[in-house]
Amino acid sequence: MPNRIFVAMSGGVDSSVAAYLLLQAGYDVTGATMTLYRHHGETGDTRDVTDARAICAKLGILHKTYDMGDEFRRCVIEDFIKTYEEGGTPNPCVTCNKTIKFGALWEAVTRDGAEAIATGHYARIKREGDRYLLCKAADESKDQSYFLWQLPRDLLPHVLFPLGEMRKSDIRALAARQDFETAHKSDSQDICFVPDGDYAGFMGGYTGKAPLEGDFVDRDGHVLGRHKGIIHYTVGQRKGLGIALGEPAFVCGKDPVTNRVFLGKNEDLLTHEVRLTSVNLLAVEDIPSPMAVTARIRSTHRGDTATVVMTGKDTATVTFDTPQRAACRGQSCVFYQGDVVIGGGIIQ
Repeated sequence: MPNRIFVAMSGGVDSSVAAYLLLQAGYDVTGATMTLYRHHGETGDTRDVTDARAICAKLGILHKTYDMGDEFRRCVIEDFIKTYEEGGTPNPCVTCNKTIKFGALWEAVTRDGAEAIATGHYARIKREGDRYLLCKAADESKDQSYFLWQLPRDLLPHVLFPLGEMRKSDIRALAARQDFETAHKSDSQDICFVPDGDYAGFMGGYTGKAPLEGDFVDRDGHVLGRHKGIIHYTVGQRKGLGIALGEPAFVCGKDPVTNRVFLGKNEDLLTHEVRLTSVNLLAVEDIPSPMAVTARIRSTHRGDTATVVMTGKDTATVTFDTPQRAACRGQSCVFYQGDVVIGGGIIQ
C-alpha cells in the first residue's frame, strides 16, 4: 500500500479537501501544484499557486511547484488548435489528464519520492483481487470519470481519488469548518487557458493567424452563405451561424480541405454508429467479441446502451441501440458496464 502521496493541488476547494482527507488518514502528504500557461503580462505566482501553498501551510505539509508550461503548450494547447483546424472538436481536459496530470506530473513527483498521486477528481478506484478499476463517483451528478479514460491501466494502483464517495456540498462544508481559503472559491467553468470562452480569439492570438472564411453549404454542396472560419463552429451548433434560411439550421459537418461548413436539419445529426481511434481499455485487456455497454459521447451525455466491437489494436466501432445526436469528431466516447469504465476512444 503506497504511503507517500503527492496531491495535485490546483488551488481549488476539491484538491484542498483531498489533501486534508489523506493527511487525516495517516498518509505522508505533499502538495504538488503545476504552472501551466501564463497569459500575456502575467508574472510571479498565480492566485491558484498562492492558494495551494496557503492550504499546505495550514495543513503543515510540504508544497512543491512544477513548471509544466512547455509540456502543456506542446501536448494540450497545440493539440487543441490542431484538432479545431482539422475540423474536429477537441477535449483538452482529457488530453491534459493523460499527458500532464497523470503523465508529466506523475513522472516528476516519482523522481521526488512519490509512491502514488491523488487529485480532487470525482471518481473512484476499486480493487478487485489484482485488478484496479476506474469507476464513476458515488455522486453521479459530479462524476468526472469521463475525463479519465486515457489513464494507463498500470497507473491505477498508484492513483487515489479521495472525493469519490463524497458530495460537493459536503466538501465545501468540510473546507469551511477547516477555515480553508478555498472553501468558497468558485469552480472553474471554462477551459483553463481560455477563461473567457473565446476559443477562436485565443487561437488567433496564439498562432497569429486569422481564420479563413469559406462557404456554408447544404448536403448537396449548394452554397448557402459565408462562414467566419471553421474553428468558429462545432457539429450540432445552431446559434451564432449568422445566416437565415427560414428554418432551423445546424452544423452537420466541417471539411478543412475545402474549408466548407455543412448545414442541415436536426435529423441529419442523428447516427447509430461512431468509429473510434486511440482506444484505451482499462477494465479488460481485450474485447474479443461484441460487448454490451453504456456509452457516452460527451461529458454531459447521460449515456445510452450500445455494443462495442474492436476493429483493430486501438480502433473500435460503437453501435448504439438508439440514434445519438451530434457525435463530434475529436470528442471522447467512453463506455461503461455499471459504474466501471471499460475504456474509451476518440470519435472519428
